[in-house]
Amino acid sequence: MTGNNAGDSTAAATNLDAAVIGAGFAGLYALKKLRDELGLDTLAFDKAGGVGGTWYWNRYPGALSDSESHVYCYSWDDELLRTWPHKSKYVPQPEILKYLEHVAERHDLYKDIRLNTGITSAVFDEDAARWQLTTDDGQTYSAKYLVTAVGLLAATNIPKIEGMDRFKGKIYHTSRWPSDAGIEGKRVGVIGTGSTGVQFITATAPVVNHLTVFQRSPQYSVPVGNGPLSEAELEEIRRDYPKIWEGVRKSALAFGFEESTRPLASVSDEERERIFDKAWAKGGGFRFMFETFGDIATDEAANKAAQDYIRRKIDQIVNDPETARKLKPNDLHAKRPLCDSGYYQTFNRDNVSLVHIGENPIVEMTENGIRTADGVEHELDILVFATGFDAVDGNYKRMDLRGRGGLQMRDHWSEGPAAYLSIGTVGFPNMFMVLGPNGPFTNLPPSIEAEVEWISDAIGYMERNHVATIEATPQAEAEWVRTCEEIASQTLFPKADSWIFGTNIPGKKKTIYFYMGGLGAFRDTLAAVANDDYRGFTLERELVNATTG
Repeated sequence: MTGNNAGDSTAAATNLDAAVIGAGFAGLYALKKLRDELGLDTLAFDKAGGVGGTWYWNRYPGALSDSESHVYCYSWDDELLRTWPHKSKYVPQPEILKYLEHVAERHDLYKDIRLNTGITSAVFDEDAARWQLTTDDGQTYSAKYLVTAVGLLAATNIPKIEGMDRFKGKIYHTSRWPSDAGIEGKRVGVIGTGSTGVQFITATAPVVNHLTVFQRSPQYSVPVGNGPLSEAELEEIRRDYPKIWEGVRKSALAFGFEESTRPLASVSDEERERIFDKAWAKGGGFRFMFETFGDIATDEAANKAAQDYIRRKIDQIVNDPETARKLKPNDLHAKRPLCDSGYYQTFNRDNVSLVHIGENPIVEMTENGIRTADGVEHELDILVFATGFDAVDGNYKRMDLRGRGGLQMRDHWSEGPAAYLSIGTVGFPNMFMVLGPNGPFTNLPPSIEAEVEWISDAIGYMERNHVATIEATPQAEAEWVRTCEEIASQTLFPKADSWIFGTNIPGKKKTIYFYMGGLGAFRDTLAAVANDDYRGFTLERELVNATTG
């Protein structure tokens, strides 16, 4: 690393070729590519005390990836791919964190990662064509390239409740779970029943004194189907890895299974039930929605058949009819697919109660707990927010991030986030986003690999051809957003309120956040854009001194 101002906040900025914000799946791979393959002087920054990104922060009980372990990893390190000892079908948070820590050690990345170091501002200097970065400890850095690997789900969302400051117990958000939370034997309340809430509820019900679930909206969930992977199963996966990853890269969802093209109406009622039963027994939320029939996400009749199946399961599982009624959704099965380790069964426990705050809203917090509209005070020792995130653009808008002309990102995206290919956005030259807005809705590591590799190739092209800046054009960005909107409109997802359209944040405009055309088509588009001299981007050449060539 050039410069010598590591301990002096008054010194001139340390000059870098590239800066990476984030040290999770995306940040680690970006650092590896830019530093080791392009030879660029690169640093990665993360406000966390270790690598791992979302898996560093999300340490709540029950935290689990709902992508199968053999595809929730990198494919670019072939030796690691064939030797890493996956222990279970789905991988828990501690194992994911251990894996990413191993990757950082294996590739000697730690020496170029600045942990416990948040980036408070990133400002594009138009005269120098460089990004000027300031850290939370006052250090300054200058970089030609800025890669933002800040994650889709990182900016926490905590709803405002009247009287929160009066509560004498403890309040936690699942994404900032303390090691000394001490929930065992306590009266615990949890707000939120999305993916995190479902995991937290099933994991903690057996150990708390009483668990009160404050459900904002009922959820469709299916069993996760987790279990240990035998050595024989793991060896078979390793033998098939070339075929598995080829399929992942060409697929829509990148989850490692073949997505169905079979219409639900093409089979008899008896065959439909058999297919759903098989999927329920096998497990997996995405498998249930996309491996069974090809039109659950696009046809309302097919979607209703999936809804009805899950509702029947709730009636069969939950003993109390009124609790079952509250747990049954009545809307489309068109949010992010959920899976669980016994979620509905949890409500048969004597120490678990369900409060449907969609019907019986929270009025206020008191010294002792939560009071609902029916006048009941639910006494708690601990309240847990499993309320998710200000997804996709939250971290960008919470940072002092300024492009050309001092344009603030929060102003640029005031009507909703937009990007070209999820990687670049108008007015922010040389800023490459990994998993930015309008990127593929998939299992994330394969999409991360596709985007990081494209970014690395683009920067390599710039370095070889003396390109000073690259920036998405307004026309290309607008056309890509329209493409994303058109594809989404052919699905049922926009008809449901969920975080994948920003509707979980009060006052946030409902907008398209994802490209739903699939990873295979997205990769083809990335390749076509690069092969057509980075179509849709403006490239400005450097002024090269004539005497030096």
